[in-house]
Amino acid sequence: MSRGLLDTSVVISLARGEKLSGLPEEGAISTLTLCGLHHGVLVADDEQRAGRLAMLALAERRFQPLPVDQDVAPHFGRIMADARRRRLKPGTADALIAATAAANELPLYTLDSGLAKLGGAEIVLMDR
Repeated sequence: MSRGLLDTSVVISLARGEKLSGLPEEGAISTLTLCGLHHGVLVADDEQRAGRLAMLALAERRFQPLPVDQDVAPHFGRIMADARRRRLKPGTADALIAATAAANELPLYTLDSGLAKLGGAEIVLMDR
């Protein structure tokens, strides 16, 4: 059975009902994805809120969240150091999600081409 970590872009696409091919049979998410989805609900206007709540509920029901813990820290350091050497400027959350995948020895599935440039984690760039 294939297993992988889904980044926030993939979770959002799935919640919107988009069909994505090449997903792992079992998907997990980072707790940072849940953080981002909670933030999205809180900053949404009245028109957006229901959809964002549904997205958050789907993520919480469907995927196992993996923690950002002491095992993630060295991977985060390596990813950020490698990015700096290559003059990349990933967001902290993106680098932590990639580090979570690396710490758990999982490929990271993403629709974000910026994440695909990061070293230190196996990245699977998906098409819509």
